[in-house]
This record gives sequence, structure tokens and C-alpha cells, in this order.
Amino acid sequence: HDLSDDADYARQSVSMQDSAKTSSSALVYVKDNVTIHPSQFAAERIGGRLMLIKQGACLLLTWIPYKGQHSKLSEKDRNLYTIRGVSFSDVRSIRRHTPTLGWQYIIVVMSTGLAYPPLYFYSGGVKEFLATIKQHVFIVRSADDANIFLVNDFQNPLQRTLSSLELPRAVVANGLSSTSISDPHPAENQPIDDGSVSGEVASLSLYNGRPRPKVHDPARDLSIQVLEKFSLVTRFARETTSQLLRESNGYGANERRDHSPHYHYSYKSTDPEKAPVEVPVVPDPLEFDKLSMVWGKPRQSPLGSGEWATFLDSEGRVIDSKALKKRIFYGGVEHRLRREVWALLLGYHAFDSTYAEREYLRSMKKLEYETIKHQWQSISAEQAKRFTKFRERKGLIDKDVVRTDRSLSFYEGDDNPNVNLLRDILLTYSFYNFDLGYCQGMSDLLSPILYVMEDESESFWCFVALMERLGPNFNRDQNGMHSQLFALSKLVELLDLPLHNYFKQNDCLNYFFCFRWLLIQFKREFEYEKVMSLWEVFWTHHLSEHLHLYVCVSILKRYRKKIMGEQMDFDTLLKFINELSGLIDLNTILRDAEALCICAGENGAACIPPGTPPSLPIELLYQD
Repeated sequence: HDLSDDADYARQSVSMQDSAKTSSSALVYVKDNVTIHPSQFAAERIGGRLMLIKQGACLLLTWIPYKGQHSKLSEKDRNLYTIRGVSFSDVRSIRRHTPTLGWQYIIVVMSTGLAYPPLYFYSGGVKEFLATIKQHVFIVRSADDANIFLVNDFQNPLQRTLSSLELPRAVVANGLSSTSISDPHPAENQPIDDGSVSGEVASLSLYNGRPRPKVHDPARDLSIQVLEKFSLVTRFARETTSQLLRESNGYGANERRDHSPHYHYSYKSTDPEKAPVEVPVVPDPLEFDKLSMVWGKPRQSPLGSGEWATFLDSEGRVIDSKALKKRIFYGGVEHRLRREVWALLLGYHAFDSTYAEREYLRSMKKLEYETIKHQWQSISAEQAKRFTKFRERKGLIDKDVVRTDRSLSFYEGDDNPNVNLLRDILLTYSFYNFDLGYCQGMSDLLSPILYVMEDESESFWCFVALMERLGPNFNRDQNGMHSQLFALSKLVELLDLPLHNYFKQNDCLNYFFCFRWLLIQFKREFEYEKVMSLWEVFWTHHLSEHLHLYVCVSILKRYRKKIMGEQMDFDTLLKFINELSGLIDLNTILRDAEALCICAGENGAACIPPGTPPSLPIELLYQD
């Protein structure tokens, strides 16, 4: 990135040169590809150059966005996401974070308690950054959290650090126990060198500035309060960066506990002699609850009629399909709007089509549907005797439709006309796509569509559009299912290696216990209304075409402690997974899945082979 013709960079360079004329100034550290994230989307990240400038006795921190990058931000946000000439005399703390998955980042906290957005080091360099600071500024490391560094100038560093954290007077009086930073990456249980500067600081009392004997070590009580204070500014910085929790005031530690999901499922053996024995479980490497709190956005209310109208122009075209999909992703759609919106999400109607064009398409498609339907309706009894494939498929359909969602008022009762429509649509589809025909599970996918559309022809064509993506799930060779199970295995390996290794050790690596989830898109895992809400989220393809795989991972991670702790084998695990039906909190799982998808990023996308459902088959992509 060439910054020579960047206006902001030019102004900063001139400022640096002018300052150098009046005082000694030196550039002591430069790092490119240091990035901030105004939102959770990788495309919106802002890259720039991070610099440390020594000017006289002061060390200054500056971050400048690359040319054109700041244009992604509003004028208001440019001031928020700009760091120019910040003196380390005003910096109180630096937190380094090294996630299991992703890039290292730091959070700089000022003496006011506010924090700059996290700075992500995409090309590494955090160690060198901290080492450079140490050469010019006094730094001590927290005794309880080795990733927190307390930054001070050279005059009474202890008192200024403690006062900036607003700790109780009694605690401040007892002093601070901390370790001197000699390496930005500390070893475990690093001893405190009492002969070092930090050792001297640790033994100081604030009573008239005189040293006094330590009656007891107050480090732990003090460190707890330091960490509690730091957790507030850390959470503030994360919220500022991701802009995911703007609708509310965010979740504090207590609020997070109050809003966490309460799962009431308890798997118990009927044989008391075979009751499961809990064993120690390897911790989740991603700190799952914290990850979801930071990256997963709370669910919104469904899209209503008034808001829906704002997405359309006077002729019925969707003005911004990306914004509409994002809105549906986070809140779903009110039921009375689903007929119109689902036809767009499934691709039956184009987002840029007008009211008139959609009405014309409906009339033409209705005629086409009737033509296809007439093909099987015209088969006589004599023909049917000699048409084995037709008899087999019709028999399967007749058996399945009378068992599909009959508890729902829309399908309940004898001689229900909607059940007959379900059968007719499936039979017509078996003639429309004669190679695929009919397989068990298709009725589960069609049922909600017919329930929403309440029209035979429109239901058929929406089902056709859905099967363009999910059809490989029902291929005889099951290539679509194998591709998804393989991708799921790789995602679990990426996002929770201990859990993946547990499945491997217990012959569960084929992930067949998730087969039903994938085959019919969690149709039997949630209540009917929640299934429709979930499918709307999937069909937006907002974060990924394969969000359903991250939903699988999120459910497994939510129950990992029980699965691993009770040492479930394949049969026990399969029974446990099937009996979760109706017990999973959908909003929590969606939030978790979003967090996992964002965290996995390009590495997660690389785990999923091209053409994996619900992606369009590769041959169709080539045709397009």
C-alpha cells in the first residue's frame, strides 16, 4: 500500500516533519496491515499503518488508514476510528489477545477509561510492538492476567495507574503486585524479580511515599478488581468495533448470565447400574460463550408490513436486496408477508421484478404446472400396471403425505384437501424431475411451503427452486449428504479440535448422528413456526450459503460437556441427538452459529467443498 499520495498520510508526515524541527523526533516502530473492524463483515475492515514516534521524552501512537479505506466510514466514524499522536502518558493499559482462531489484536485503554477500537495485526508483530514500547515507556504486567499490561510514565507510576482504574482507597493503599515485562509473551508462573523496578514498585506504600514491610500480599484482591475494571473497557472496545450490540446497551457480565439459555434436557439411563459417569472434559478452545457474546447479534422482531414497504419502489421492485436479506437474517418475517417474501428468497421471483411482472409470471407458470400435472393424471389403470416406476413413487408418496404434519390444523383430519394438494405437488415433481423422482423427506420440505403459499402452482415452483439446491441430498449415491457431513467434520475439527478428536476416538467421525438435521434442514428439531423462521435465515445466504453447518456445530458445542463427560458412544449419541427435538433454543443457536461463521472466516469456507448443498450444483454454476 503506497501512502505517498494519501491526504491524511501527507498531513501527518508534514506534522511530524514540523515537530522534528523544534524537537528531536524519531520513528521507532512501523507496522503495515494493522486493521480495525467497524462491523462483523470482513469486507468492511479498514487497513492501515501503525507507528510509534519518539518525540523528545514522549512516545506517540499513530494509526493511519490506507488511501481510500477511510471512505468506507462516515465523517463521524472517521474521528472514532482514527489514532493520531496519542501520547503514552495518557495511556493506562494495553490488552493483548491471542485467539485460538484468528489474528492477534490489542486494545489501548486511555486514562479516561475509554478505549480505542481493537487493532488487528494481520501480519503479526504484537511482540515487537510491545518490546518497542518497553524500550521507551515503563510497563508492568498484571499478576493474574499476563495479557494485561499497565502503562505508566516515569513519575510515580503505581499511584497514577491505580487512580486511573478508580480502585477503592483501601485497596490502593496496599500496593500493587505485578511482574516486569521482559518478554511480550510471558512464561507460566514467571517469578517476580524483587531487585527489578517492578519489584520495588510492588513493595511501595502510598503512606507518605515511604516503603513499609508487607504484612500480607494483597495482589490477588487487587488483581481481581483490576481485571473486573479492564473487562468493562475490553467489552466496550469489542462492541465499538463490531457494532453488533448497538440496539441495546450491551450485556454486562451479570446480564449475560441472566440471558444465557437454560436447557432442561437431562439424559438418564433407565438402568441405574448403567447411569452415566461424568469424566473431566477438555475445555472449549474458543471460549464459546464469550465468542457468542462478542460476535453474535441479538435477534430482532420480525419484518412487518410497514417496514417491508420501505424496501420496495412504487412498482414493487426490491430497492436493496442485500439490506433486505440482512434484515430477514436477524429477525425473520411476519407470517402474513411470507407468501410474498419467500417467493423472492427462493428465487421464484426476481428481486428486481415489478408487481406486474410477478403477476404475469404466476399466470404463465400456472399453465406450465397444469401441463406437467396432466402427464401423470392421464395415466390409465392399464398403463399404470406397466409403469413400475410410477406405481412405486405414487405408493411412497401416498404413504408419506398422510404422516406429514398431521397434528397441524392445516393438514389434520380425514380427506383433508391440503393433504391431497401435498400429494399432487409431489407426484407432479416426480414427473418434472424424473431422474430424481421422490424420496422420503421431500414431503417434510414441501409442507411449510404449501402452508405459507396456500396455492398449488406457486408452492410447486417454490419447491422446485428449493430442490435445485437441496436435490443432491436425495441422490441415490448420497453425494450431497456425504459432502455436507465431510464439511461438518472439517468445521468441527477447525472450531473444536478436542470434540472432533473425541468423535474420532469413539468411531463417530462419520457424523451420521447429524444426518436428519442436514437432510431436511432441522425440520423435526423445532416447532413449526420456528422451522419457518430458521429456513428464512438460511435462504438469505447473508453470511454463508452453509449457515446450517455452523448451526450443527453450535448445537454440538452447546452439548459438548454432556457428550464428552458421559462418554457417549455412537448409539448413545444418536439417541441423545434425536431426543433433543423440541428442546433447542433457536435464537441462542442462531447467535452461536453466526459467531462461529464469522470466527471461522475464510478458513471455514475452505472446509466446504464447492457444490456442497445448498450451493447450486457445479454443473449449474457453469451453465449460469
